[in-house]
Amino acid sequence: MEPPGEKAGEGARVRVTPELLKGRSGEFALDSILLLQLRGLGLAELGCLGECLGLEWLDLSGNALTQLGPLASLRQLAVLNVANNLLTGLEPLAACESLRRLNVAGNLLATPGQLQCLAGLPGLQDLRLRDPLARLSNPLCASPTYGAAVRELLPRLRVIDGQRVTGRGSDFYQLCRDLDRSLGPGTGPAPPTATAQPWVEPGYWEARPARSGSILEEACRQFRHTLRECHDLDRQAQDLLGQAQRALDPEDAPSSFVF
Repeated sequence: MEPPGEKAGEGARVRVTPELLKGRSGEFALDSILLLQLRGLGLAELGCLGECLGLEWLDLSGNALTQLGPLASLRQLAVLNVANNLLTGLEPLAACESLRRLNVAGNLLATPGQLQCLAGLPGLQDLRLRDPLARLSNPLCASPTYGAAVRELLPRLRVIDGQRVTGRGSDFYQLCRDLDRSLGPGTGPAPPTATAQPWVEPGYWEARPARSGSILEEACRQFRHTLRECHDLDRQAQDLLGQAQRALDPEDAPSSFVF
């Protein structure tokens, strides 16, 4: 059974409608939708999707989209998957100021310059341009130096194609940059002292006999109790995540793409 979209006959362009969005989300008001999965519906036009102003998580993978215009109004959007579409540009995403994770593998992006529109997104940390497991890529990935070009263009990125960045966008780089800023211009090294001072008091590193007693036993008991609670919470979280995944992925739906 086809989802409620707008189709005018054979070969018609499938369009996002309020009925489709309400049916997929279970929400009555479009601006109340926080999470939306529209994967593999043959969508060619996003229609009224821009009215979902509270949307934070969106999966549009496996459709026939050629442009993302309506997404420009989604200022709360944090995670977006548009893998396996027909996109040649990402310009509307420049307005998605909360975007943190973006999957555009399997589209028609030909040059790193087409990612320039993402440079102003302060929170974008994770970008996927190719997904070997799903055999999805972009023409720009054919160049052996595309990774370096992307890192130069988007220095805030921490993960590219599922791999942690080791250059300018890494945690180490950010730490060094913050340290340089904290020192400020003209701040030189501290003047040397007459004699080097130890970091710890004398005898700090000497082995001490193991302590026993009610205090240590009580601390161990509380630690074990806390550990059991953590295990219980982990099991509960796994159960809830499994329920959510089953609700989002009906049995007859195609397998999802990597975010």
